[in-house]
Amino acid sequence: MAEAGAYERPGGLTSALALLTARPWRMLAGGTDLYPMTGARALVGDILDLTGLEELRGITLSREGLRIGACVRWAEIAGASLPPALAALQQAAREVGGRQIQNAGTIGGNLCNASPAADGVPPLLALGAEVQLASADAARRMALADFVTGPRQTALRPGEMLAAVVIPRAGLMGRSRFVKLGARKYLVISIASVAVRLVEREGRVADLAVAVGACSAVARRIAAVESALRDAPLAEAAARVRDQDVAAALAPLDDIRATAVYRAGAAAELIRRAVADLAVAKPAGDSDG
Repeated sequence: MAEAGAYERPGGLTSALALLTARPWRMLAGGTDLYPMTGARALVGDILDLTGLEELRGITLSREGLRIGACVRWAEIAGASLPPALAALQQAAREVGGRQIQNAGTIGGNLCNASPAADGVPPLLALGAEVQLASADAARRMALADFVTGPRQTALRPGEMLAAVVIPRAGLMGRSRFVKLGARKYLVISIASVAVRLVEREGRVADLAVAVGACSAVARRIAAVESALRDAPLAEAAARVRDQDVAAALAPLDDIRATAVYRAGAAAELIRRAVADLAVAKPAGDSDG
């Protein structure tokens, strides 16, 4: 039986980063991925509990954009008053496991776990999200697309932690939708998931961001679809999504949940459905910038 290691629950970010500098730790936030991956009745190794760090909490809007602390839980995101552009993120938040998982799981944990099927990643990619990383020596910021580097792999350096997710002001424009496909409606790992953010101007697509998850080693933006739909009349936009553009961008996975061919076709159809929905369902008070 493996022996339990050290456990620390620092009360501030400075203390937490000092501990990270001294030795490697397994970081614990919501624990909804860490505990199942342990495969034991108790966590082993050195555990750094982040739940006491107020600096990693809160959702705040500033001139720079929207900041979501790394330890903000999915239930908080789902229930927050946010711009229509973040509707896809809130829809994803309501589909991350069951209610118990949503009450415990955090946005930072979802990103650092770096599952190819992480529901939170496509909506954040469609928002142009960036991540704030902190260490005892410095802070840095990078695009989310560069942070998740592969299955269970991130750009975190030794002694560094994810502090927050930032949505730039440009990402707060428009409105969005999230759609996922699984073997059943709830409590399921996605076979394919799609987030679309659309900015409308005078009945046409002024700007568009499309991201697909669970189909490749990492979630991806689909630039060819975005280019094809820009300036299209809203009523015609969904019909311009071509299966071959989606398949070429994804290099889709072939595994126990679905074949690569099925995933590519499913992703294209989900994109069409999300675009069609956005074309007709403009929420009251929505502003596309």
